[in-house]
Amino acid sequence: MPAGAPATLQHDDIARRIPHQGSMCLLERVTAWDGGQITCEASSHRAANNPLRAYGRLGASCGIEYAAQAMAVHGALIAEAFSSADGTSPAPQAGYLASVRSVTLHVEILDDLSGSLTVHAERMSGDAGTILYSFSLHAGPALLLSGRAVVVLNAASLALPTAGPASKPGNPAARTSTANTL
Repeated sequence: MPAGAPATLQHDDIARRIPHQGSMCLLERVTAWDGGQITCEASSHRAANNPLRAYGRLGASCGIEYAAQAMAVHGALIAEAFSSADGTSPAPQAGYLASVRSVTLHVEILDDLSGSLTVHAERMSGDAGTILYSFSLHAGPALLLSGRAVVVLNAASLALPTAGPASKPGNPAARTSTANTL
């Protein structure tokens, strides 16, 4: 962990660093982290007001959101820790979960687990635009789910230019030069 960075975080500290607030901030605490990984705990899977519940149950696939929030707070902590030397801290970039792969669910539901969840995410590779994480959720020694996720940062930079009416097929203006629109 970088010097000066907090070793652990509680719920309110996490909520200040991720886009989810109130009951949608699912993580209770960060127990350990460094530049390559983060471990968090959560007990919100047992909460009756968990916003991810459907038909009174919390399906195991909702664990992916727990992992995504761990990835988000990890990115925010890294951005804070490696802020510029003059003391200004660039705002963490908003990340978007673009893909999950190789997800294995070992249980059907999470809300019947009596203990806390341990959420682990490890940065496998990445650059300024995308990050690949592996993740897992455990209840004690029991593996609940695992997989990989791609997080896209600064998604606006990946957007295609907005097409105006001239780009519609059959429009005579569509055959004109587009040099001034690129």
